[in-house]
Amino acid sequence: QVQLVESGGGLVQPGESLRLSCAASGFTFNSSVMTWHRQAPGKERELVASITSAAGSTNYADFVKGRFTISRDNAKNTVYLQMSSLKLEDTAVYYCKASIYDRVWRIYWGQGTQVTVSS
Repeated sequence: QVQLVESGGGLVQPGESLRLSCAASGFTFNSSVMTWHRQAPGKERELVASITSAAGSTNYADFVKGRFTISRDNAKNTVYLQMSSLKLEDTAVYYCKASIYDRVWRIYWGQGTQVTVSS
């Protein structure tokens, strides 16, 4: 059974940092593409960052480039999102997603973790 469990969200002030974690189980983690998404109230879910399985290549949405860093620890089956210089508009529920190729692509989502940036 695939499970993705996010943690690390919370309430911070503008300019502060948070590190989100997503612990994965039930699949071959080091073969998966992992992504972080977010959804603010009244808005659609959007891609924040992605990291590939083997080479660990990363990509970021323009609105987080230079502030957020995605990484993975395949030994711990965990993907991270280090968020720095947080802004009010970063407030959202953050979700991790696993994309697994096993003859077809299979997609799994975590339950999300709330990040609130407020002064």
